[in-house]
Amino acid sequence: MKLFLIAGEASGDALGAALMAGLKVLAPGIAFEGIGGARMEAEGLESRFPMEELSVMGLVEILPKYRQLKRRIAETAAAVAETAPDALVTIDSPDFCLRVAAAALALRPGLRTMHYVAPTVWAWRPGRAAKMAPVIDHVLALFPFEPPYMEAAGMSCDFVGHPVVAEPLAGPAETAAFRAAHMIGPDQPLLLCLPGSRRSEVTRLAPPFEEAITRLRDREPALRVVIPTVRGVGDLVRGIVAGWKVAPLVVEAAADRRAAFAAADVALAASGTVSLELAANRVPMVIAHDFNWLTWQMMKRAALIDTVTLVNIVSETRAIPEFLGPACRPGPIAEALARLVDDADARAAQVTAMATTLERLGQGGEAPGLRAARSVLAHL
Repeated sequence: MKLFLIAGEASGDALGAALMAGLKVLAPGIAFEGIGGARMEAEGLESRFPMEELSVMGLVEILPKYRQLKRRIAETAAAVAETAPDALVTIDSPDFCLRVAAAALALRPGLRTMHYVAPTVWAWRPGRAAKMAPVIDHVLALFPFEPPYMEAAGMSCDFVGHPVVAEPLAGPAETAAFRAAHMIGPDQPLLLCLPGSRRSEVTRLAPPFEEAITRLRDREPALRVVIPTVRGVGDLVRGIVAGWKVAPLVVEAAADRRAAFAAADVALAASGTVSLELAANRVPMVIAHDFNWLTWQMMKRAALIDTVTLVNIVSETRAIPEFLGPACRPGPIAEALARLVDDADARAAQVTAMATTLERLGQGGEAPGLRAARSVLAHL
C-alpha cells in the first residue's frame, strides 16, 4: 500500500507524523510519498520540496507568492498522478491542498482522496464544506462536533481526536533541569512568547508582543521570557529578538520546547493550535493576533462565532482573553498578562476550561494518530 501525503505547516506536519506512525503499526510495509516537515521526515517521508514554502496565511500575504504556489500545485498534482497512490491524504492547508486534489483528480480520475482536519465551517465560511466535497471523499475531524457538517455536504467523516492529547509532556525533573540550565529560579516568573510558525505571523506580531512583554517586565522585574520556535522561522525569530529590551531565550529542539512549555507560568501566543499545546501543559494564556487590514475585514465579516481560541470553543467558555486585529495592542495585552500573574481565580478558570477541552478532544482514549490510521484504512 502506498499513500501520498501533503502537509503545509508545522501543525499539519505533527498530524502527518502521528498518522504515519499509526499506519506503520496497522499496515506494516506501507510506503509514503509527498510533502512534509521534520516530523514527517523522521517517520520516513522524503519531502519533494521544503514544506515551509507553503506556510503562508491570509489573502494579502499569499498574493506575492501566488505564481510560486501555483507552480507547486501543478508539480505536486503531477507527482500524485505519476505515483498512482492508493489514496491522496491532504493535511490542513486547504488553500494549497484542495487545489492539488482537484488537479490530481483531473489527471487521474478515480483517485481516492482524504483530508485531515475538517474546515471550520462552524466558525466562518460555511460553504467551504460543499466546495470541498467534489474533490474529497473522506474527512478526518479533530473535533467531536464536526462530522455532521461534513456528512451533510456529502463526504464521510470520522472524529479521530486531537493529537495534542497524546503529545509527550515534560515531567518535573525535566522542568527543573530546564530552569536550572538557563538560570531561571524556581520562583522566577517565566513567560512563553509564541508569535506563530509562519514568517508572516512572526514579522507582524513581534513588535506588539515585544512592547507588551516590556511593559509586563516593568511590573515584574524578575520576568524571564522563552520563545519556542520551529524549523523554518527559527533564524527569523533570532534575528528579530536580537534587539529586544527583554532578551528572550529562543529554543527549537523538541526536548527544549517540551520543557519550556512545562516550566512556563504564563504565555502570550498567536491564535492557532498552540493554544491546545498550552492547555495540555496547563499554562494560562493570552491570545493575540494581528492581520493585514483587508484580511481582517474579510475574516470579521465572515465570522460565525465570537472567539477564535480553540480552548474557548471546545470548552464552551470564554476563559481565554483575546486581542485580535485592531485590538492587538501592547497596553491591553500587558494588562491581561499581568492579571494572569496576579489573579489566582483567573488562572483557575483557564485551567478548568483546559481540562474540559482535553477531555472532549479524546484524552484518555486511543491515541489520535492510531485512530486516524484506522479511519484511513477502514475507508480504503
